[in-house]
Parts: sequence; structure tokens; C-alpha cells
Amino acid sequence: QVHLVESGGVLVQAGGSLRLSCAASGHILRINAMHWYRQAPGKQRELVAGITSGGSTTYTDSVKGRFTISRDNAKNTVVYLQMNNLKPEDTAVYYCNCYAKIFAWQSAQDYWGQGTQVTVSS
Repeated sequence: QVHLVESGGVLVQAGGSLRLSCAASGHILRINAMHWYRQAPGKQRELVAGITSGGSTTYTDSVKGRFTISRDNAKNTVVYLQMNNLKPEDTAVYYCNCYAKIFAWQSAQDYWGQGTQVTVSS
């Protein structure tokens, strides 16, 4: 099993910055990719950013140029989301997702953290 722990969510003013962290632990054979998703009240969960094992990144259009996803070079099991120029519409619960293989005979699967609340005040 893979256990994900997010941290860093707080209340911040519009225009401010925040860094979220996510640490994966457990019996992990290989992490193929890690992602940040978010879910605002009354809305569907959406992909915010992702990073593959090879370092390729992807972002949803609304955060391009403002958010940066990265990994800890020493620990491939830790991923960050640097969020700059935050807007009230960024308010949501942010979830860490890990697409990982834990057994050689099993396909990679999705694992989720509990989420961390980010609130941006106007």
C-alpha cells in the first residue's frame, strides 16, 4: 500500500504564494507519475499539475505561469506544488495523487492523499 501525506494548505491573500508538499511512503517499487488535483465546493475534481518519473510536467491552463510542480531530487517520493499569484478561484482542497507500481506482477495504480485545504481571500 502507498500512503500519501500532503501539507502546506493555509489561508492566504490573493496575490500571495504558497508551497504544498506531498510525501509518499510504503512499499513502492516504482512511481510512474505524481499529480496534484483540486476540488472546489460544488465542482468536480480537476487535474492541476503532474510530473512523470522522467521529469516531464503538465499543467491545467488556468495555472500555467503561476504554479510549478517539482520533485525532491534526493527523494523521488516527495513532490511540491509552488503556487504564486494566487487567486480566489484557486480555493479548493488539493489532493496529491501517485501513480505507482508496488509489485512487479501488478499494474501501476492510483493512490490518493487525504487532501489539504487552500483558501485564497480576495
